[in-house]
Amino acid sequence: MGRTAVLIKRLPKFIGANILGTAIDTVLLWLLSQHIFKGYVGEYIISPIISFECAVLSNYLFSYFGIWKDRSEKHNRKAFAKKYLIYNLSSSVVFLLKMGFLLGIEIIFEWNVVICNLVALCISGFANFALGEWVIFRKRRS
Repeated sequence: MGRTAVLIKRLPKFIGANILGTAIDTVLLWLLSQHIFKGYVGEYIISPIISFECAVLSNYLFSYFGIWKDRSEKHNRKAFAKKYLIYNLSSSVVFLLKMGFLLGIEIIFEWNVVICNLVALCISGFANFALGEWVIFRKRRS
């Protein structure tokens, strides 16, 4: 199968996993920002960090065992953990990008944090896929 065909096959899986991750992120963000953390820092900084980390774990599990399973080491806990740390680091870089968009959207449009988050997630999702395909789960040479 050619490179383009493989990308086309992976992309719907990636989108599906990220829809689930977005649902997790959004529901937790709403719960945390509306019922647990109050004030600007609680709503726009702490709540998105916590909800994001929960979504990262969900997305990693789908990526490792589903989307890029052909590139994941089988039954190797050390490799799984190492790759998770790299995945989390790259996701954190994309998270900072997402937070920039979230805060910028909030400043410009003054929308609710959940709406700002959804828009920012759509924008930063492209960076996440690229990192997964060409950095974290890149095809290893034999």
